[in-house]
Amino acid sequence: MATLVIGRSPASETLIDGAEYEVVLTTRDEDIETVQRLRFEVFGSEPGFEASMAGVTDGRDADRFDEFCDHLIIRHKPSETIVGCYRILPPPGAIAAGGLYLATEFDLGALDHIRPETLEMGRACVHADHRSGGVLCLMWAGLLAYSDLRGIRYAMGAVSVPMQYEGYDRGATVRAVRELVDAKHRAEWTVTPRNRVEEITAAPASRRTFPPLVTGYLRMNAEILGAPSFDPVFDVADFPMIIDRTRFNVRYLERLQQAAGSL
Repeated sequence: MATLVIGRSPASETLIDGAEYEVVLTTRDEDIETVQRLRFEVFGSEPGFEASMAGVTDGRDADRFDEFCDHLIIRHKPSETIVGCYRILPPPGAIAAGGLYLATEFDLGALDHIRPETLEMGRACVHADHRSGGVLCLMWAGLLAYSDLRGIRYAMGAVSVPMQYEGYDRGATVRAVRELVDAKHRAEWTVTPRNRVEEITAAPASRRTFPPLVTGYLRMNAEILGAPSFDPVFDVADFPMIIDRTRFNVRYLERLQQAAGSL
């Protein structure tokens, strides 16, 4: 059974310690480099994302925000390898970085009043050999543990939807996601995209094309803050998403806790 552990060291602390996996919060340079290489491997092999890594020559997905973030990693204990990751930009890190990554894609003025109690999460990925539902739940359980420890109420970030999905017209999955969130998952605040997605005329795709993170976030009662922004580097539509810790789906939370206790 997994246990919650706090305070191994300032650079690396274990949040959840399970039989096969552990969730570790780290700022160590060697861990961050491993995470960047994992992101490159995962993003470079995902349908709809492959082209984004085509110009990378050093085998790493990295940007200027990495050094200001806490990195939540999933370590597979038997092999001692990092198999999953999230990066988290807490309020002090956002100040040091000169703002949020999300602010490069959206005007976030409508959220100024909640900035001190909001973290930004992003660059989530899991190695293909470890994509059980339990591992993904374990990542979210670690994120919740982090939020509790730091006194954070809101988590926000961009959830990416590929513009092109094999077998469908361009933008079909984006349209399907947008129609769903507009009908059922709109937030009370709205942010403005800096680079609006092109008009989509394709018929909406099947929900089976939704990225797992989209489905998971919506199950957690995440809400969408408005229209997506187009990211030409990754060729994705980034939907601005926010989760209020006080409105979290309790049943799903229990599943996360059970998952954390069984891995």
